[in-house]
Amino acid sequence: MDPLEHVKYPIGRFEMDRSDWPLETLLQQVIRIQQLPAELSKLLNGVDKDGLQAQYRPGSWTVLQILHHLADAHMNAWIRTKLLLTEDTPVIKPWDENAWVQGPDYGYAHEASFMLLLGLHQRWSLLLLDCLKKPELLTRTFFHPEHQKTFSLAWLIAMYGWHGHHHLAQIQIALAAGPEPGSAG
Repeated sequence: MDPLEHVKYPIGRFEMDRSDWPLETLLQQVIRIQQLPAELSKLLNGVDKDGLQAQYRPGSWTVLQILHHLADAHMNAWIRTKLLLTEDTPVIKPWDENAWVQGPDYGYAHEASFMLLLGLHQRWSLLLLDCLKKPELLTRTFFHPEHQKTFSLAWLIAMYGWHGHHHLAQIQIALAAGPEPGSAG
């Protein structure tokens, strides 16, 4: 086992192959999705430019990169949500998160990504709450060509509730550790 497993996955790994998500669990995950911007705001209150360069482990993404990643990942998840609600088993487009994190926009100020998350999560969580009222929607699926399998809306809700919480925990670790000397850009 990787000695840094607990730091890479501070809340544990997501149960990728699980398919039985109780409604109560899904509601908890939608609430996590809804509350992510507020939780980020609390964590980032008073964090300076150096703090945004902090890492949760050596060689990991910085707090700033995680913030931009959350906006990108959750925009992709929003689009997947809309696709599976409007099409029959759409094939989604995979994206290389490690390539995206190398883009010049990952050095931009964090406020734009935060604002994207704020609006996106408000709209997305309201849509997901409506979907929870119609259990037949939770079984709608999309096909992921990278994994060669279908995933349901229930899975997507669980995954992205976990995803936001996972990165919040990494940010907490990074901010508690502080930036490496000389790491600020």
